Amino acid sequence: MRFVPEAIRKRIRKTSLAQEAISQHADLSAFRDKPTLRLAIGLLVLALSFLLGWPAVAACGALALYFGEPLVVVVGGPGIYGFSWLLWAVAMYLLGKESYNYGRILLLWAVRRLVEGGEA
Repeated sequence: MRFVPEAIRKRIRKTSLAQEAISQHADLSAFRDKPTLRLAIGLLVLALSFLLGWPAVAACGALALYFGEPLVVVVGGPGIYGFSWLLWAVAMYLLGKESYNYGRILLLWAVRRLVEGGEA
């Protein structure tokens, strides 16, 4: 990672997170395991919540224009958008600590790659 100056990498190397990443020789081997059903469903619900967010509100707007009924977007837009937030909350519950652990593994690996100069 030559685009990060050596002085910045040296400062990062002194942090406790970087020391932990180096001492553990952080890698991505945990991602080789098959994800649990709960994690897979949580990721699917999360993706669905993003698809139902603004794209669905835009679709309501297009339908309102097509049918000449502004109530489609006035009522349907906030309703679908609120439902997408409900789905997001369910996804966060399903993902739980397992997704946090995967995120930490990825962060430690990235920090180790950064401070070691990009070697795998």
